[in-house]
Amino acid sequence: MYQNFNPYVAQVNPCLSRAELELRNTMRLLWSQHVYWTRAAVIALINDSPDLDIVLARLLRNAPEMGEALVPFYGKEAGDRYGELIKEHLVIAADLVKAAKAGDTKKFEAIDKKWYANADDISEFLSMISPFISKQDMQEMMYKHLELLKTETTYLIQKNHTASINTFDLVELQALHMADEISEAIVSQLSCTPYY
Repeated sequence: MYQNFNPYVAQVNPCLSRAELELRNTMRLLWSQHVYWTRAAVIALINDSPDLDIVLARLLRNAPEMGEALVPFYGKEAGDRYGELIKEHLVIAADLVKAAKAGDTKKFEAIDKKWYANADDISEFLSMISPFISKQDMQEMMYKHLELLKTETTYLIQKNHTASINTFDLVELQALHMADEISEAIVSQLSCTPYY
């Protein structure tokens, strides 16, 4: 799937400014935290863990942090909107896990539609703020993100831990790819504007 993508090396040209490197590192950190805390929340939800509320609170903290990362480039209003969309993505994901755990197929399907609609909103938003982000490409990446998370969750519910970990490796890799795509778009858009 991502044969030429090394998750441990940002896919960039060799001449990086300090600001570009910081942006790329920030995006990679935020998307890494996004998938790590999502996994922790899914496990806590499935197992009714006593730390569930704390884990969910930490996961939801990721949303405004992702929004804040856009503020220096697109302003507070855009950052706030992105944070809201990411928070919605996370809340819907938690509801989806609850429905899957309960075996409520009808509810799961309804929530799943909302999740994909939110992915469409995120894709549209990012393509609106940057001409270097294709709505279709971002939508494909977001849909892949959702598919991988659902697969990982299914394996966790089934207690197939090996498969869930193998799937999480793909979740992580794909999230880093999205982080790099967003960073690259910001850098491309603002390459003539000093932001450091």
